Amino acid sequence: MGTLSVTGLLFQSQNPKPRIPFSTNFTNQVLFPNPLSKLRLLQALPNSSSISIEENPGKKAPTLREICQGHVPEHVIRRAEEVGYTRPTDVQLQALPILFSGCDCILHAQTGSGKTLAYLLLIFSVINTQKSAVQAVIVVPTRELGMQVTKVARMLAAKHVELELEQKCCTVMALLDGGMLKRHKSWLKAEPPTILVATIRSLCQMLEKQTLKLESMRVLIIDEVDFMFNSSKEVSSLRKLLTSYSSLNNRQTVFASASIPQHRRFLYDCIQQKWTKPMPSCLYHRFVICGKNRKHQILLSLLQSDAPESSIIFVGEQSEKSKKAGNTPSTTLLVEFLEASYVGCSDIHLLEEDTNFHLRAASLSEVRRGNYILVATDIAARGVDLPETTHIYNFDLPRTAVDYLHRAGRTGRKPFSENKCTVTSILSSEERFVLKRYENELLFNCEELIL
Repeated sequence: MGTLSVTGLLFQSQNPKPRIPFSTNFTNQVLFPNPLSKLRLLQALPNSSSISIEENPGKKAPTLREICQGHVPEHVIRRAEEVGYTRPTDVQLQALPILFSGCDCILHAQTGSGKTLAYLLLIFSVINTQKSAVQAVIVVPTRELGMQVTKVARMLAAKHVELELEQKCCTVMALLDGGMLKRHKSWLKAEPPTILVATIRSLCQMLEKQTLKLESMRVLIIDEVDFMFNSSKEVSSLRKLLTSYSSLNNRQTVFASASIPQHRRFLYDCIQQKWTKPMPSCLYHRFVICGKNRKHQILLSLLQSDAPESSIIFVGEQSEKSKKAGNTPSTTLLVEFLEASYVGCSDIHLLEEDTNFHLRAASLSEVRRGNYILVATDIAARGVDLPETTHIYNFDLPRTAVDYLHRAGRTGRKPFSENKCTVTSILSSEERFVLKRYENELLFNCEELIL
């Protein structure tokens, strides 16, 4: 018996038709489970620090089709294969059998490890397209992540030419902030979608207006769950969603993130241990120490020497004090500097919180073509999938280790690729101890680069 502990999914409840029994007590915007969940989770996992699997070097690992057969409709499996999803990632290999068993789960795995496909395959295994009702809800923190999840869901749901004409197709609706809610309202009344991808604010608006009904919901996914629970804007609405529909006997709940908190407030210390390195192993971490007035020139030197195919430069968000003073955002200043000084890339794009939704969508559409530099705030750090990204530059050091994890996770996202990707932080000598703390918490090593 060997131990595999490099990817996630550790926490399933004991019941065959389980329910994670949430209480309604929240402290510091973090969810407290009912004490009964601790007992169930311990019983389900006597060794809470790893998942034990049989190691048989002579046994071939199952394909994605073999794992999904008997659970997921044939046309969905075929669509997945057509776009290249044939070999399961580690998290899919471990998670899917547990998800198909009907357990409530917390899906904890590295960024870019395949969590989205895992929970979408679960959804397609339980929905009934002949039933006109919302049967699966995926809650996301940002519009960008919602658009990405919707794209994958619609790709899997696409009707195959060999299907009988009378067979009803699965519909996917994106109910996201900045969208046309009036049009969505008409759609919901005429024909409810089978799968709903929504930001919590837009979802609650529709629920309050009683435009949307979730009595037939079979699966509830909360993606980037730690971000949601730590956001004062989101947590009360999310709590209401979880508790309002907790009486649905056949509802399966799945939480997903690359950064499940490592403290007792989230799911008690018996569940989440530091049993896995959250950082993908294909990343090379380095840092450069310089004065504040040299950061632009240091970044330019790095870009010229690295010559990255595609990269993201993360910049700290502008403070409210700076906004009130009428100062130009540092993101804008950096884009202007690069456009004037760097000739290695013709496409330099900007993505930040204050940019309107249409411009943000246009920027993401452009960078997905490849050969880009994207200057962004942390809005791009959660869930945005740009697999061509080879280099990450932290122009400003992230505020927390979790933010560092998610920024770094925007690269190294090509499944099964052996290529090394680079994460570089530009910092002052006073910030070195902060980066060292991140190294200790996330279990990675960062080398100093002298320019």
